[in-house]
Amino acid sequence: MPKERNAWIRSRRRRSAVAILFALGLFSGPALATPYLVVDVDSGQTLIEHDSTVNWYPASLTKLMTVYVALQAVRDGRVSLDTPFVMSARAASMAPSKMGFRPGAEVTLDNALKMMMVKSPNDIAVMVGEGVSGSIEDFADEMNATAKRLGLRESYFVNPNGLPDSRQVSSARDMAMIGRALLKDFPEESYIFGIGALQLGNEIIRTHNGLIGRYPGADGMKTGFTCAAGFNVVASATHGGRRLIVVVLGSPTPRERTAKAVALFERGFAQWGGGLGAVDSLASPGIGPAPDMHEQICSSRGRAAALAAEEEEMRGSAPAVAVGGAGGGGRGVAITAAAATVSDPEAIAALPTPRFDPIAVFVGPKPGWTGPVAQAHLTSGKPPFEAPETASAYAAAPEKSQTPEAGGPSAPPTAPMALQGAVQAQKVGSLTAPGGAADKVSKNKPVAKNIRAFPPKKRAVVAHKPSQTQAPN
Repeated sequence: MPKERNAWIRSRRRRSAVAILFALGLFSGPALATPYLVVDVDSGQTLIEHDSTVNWYPASLTKLMTVYVALQAVRDGRVSLDTPFVMSARAASMAPSKMGFRPGAEVTLDNALKMMMVKSPNDIAVMVGEGVSGSIEDFADEMNATAKRLGLRESYFVNPNGLPDSRQVSSARDMAMIGRALLKDFPEESYIFGIGALQLGNEIIRTHNGLIGRYPGADGMKTGFTCAAGFNVVASATHGGRRLIVVVLGSPTPRERTAKAVALFERGFAQWGGGLGAVDSLASPGIGPAPDMHEQICSSRGRAAALAAEEEEMRGSAPAVAVGGAGGGGRGVAITAAAATVSDPEAIAALPTPRFDPIAVFVGPKPGWTGPVAQAHLTSGKPPFEAPETASAYAAAPEKSQTPEAGGPSAPPTAPMALQGAVQAQKVGSLTAPGGAADKVSKNKPVAKNIRAFPPKKRAVVAHKPSQTQAPN
């Protein structure tokens, strides 16, 4: 009997090893051997890497740098997490994914950062950049100055959201360094990278990060996608007090991105000692052109179909698995029992969709806020909008069907929502959880289309700090 059990264990280990190799693309030819990296957060040691300094389009991974610069502005006293940021016409014009707030809407920086990490809205990222620096261009200067200070060597930024621009490049190594810097420099805000779901009015917005709630110990970071970049992820996970960051760039599908990240985590946590040296000491080719993955990613199905695939990553067709926020405060998620028993990366990527306790976010200033607002520099003597004579900063209390007693998501009934009825329902898919409760899941469309939130007249505007231009070199 012991011999049979030992043989079964050896067979299972062999199957798991083969699954990991397949997930990493090592049996699939060079076309799938896109950049990846595993870094120990505490030591900064590179544990595993492949082409990690090759220039690549970061897509929405860019928003990690946007968050870093914004949090640095908070630390420097230029803005606060409670400062309302104003949506400009330029920000509102950004391509999806977006929140869809109309020009003049206000969102506190705290809510904006949460939205960026979960929904990845391009309009919110521009709103944050304009509020911190006055314009996209000045914010890009701050991003590049920060990149230089952090020791990044393959990164150059021209916008805060990662929408396609051939000049905006990074690398797996640089993205790992940004992620590590966020965790080390702003540990008190690290919970925002692991939020599983947000609630805005009656909408539930889920993360695109397929590891959260599926892979044991996964605690956050950011995904990104464009046709030119493929499906990217910067992911963090903690086992036994040891925290690793995994970066995967250029995956052909979101599910393969998740499976590959899981495989790398498994290899990294199994590795003790050694390594390939400090992550900031890897040989660098400098800033240069990035490959265009459009043919491999979108040529046969189109960008819309690829974006739909990313939404499917967290929606799925299987029943949802309930996942609660840590301590009820939403600063982390408990791993599902199902995920904890699976060692096959592809099986983990295919697990049922987790159901998270959502964290409430809102549109508008905090009640009683009398401080300045942060917005883009005005280009004329006239304000970019007209304030209405009367406006309410609060929405009506949630419908009975949306209250916790009725099995719906919980949210403070007095949470500011810009204006009553401003966040409008849209066609959504439904996902039935155990017990019959259903979540409304937002698709990759604006969550709100008719926000009319205007800052009061004669409110002070944050004074923007000038920055020095840094060109790629």
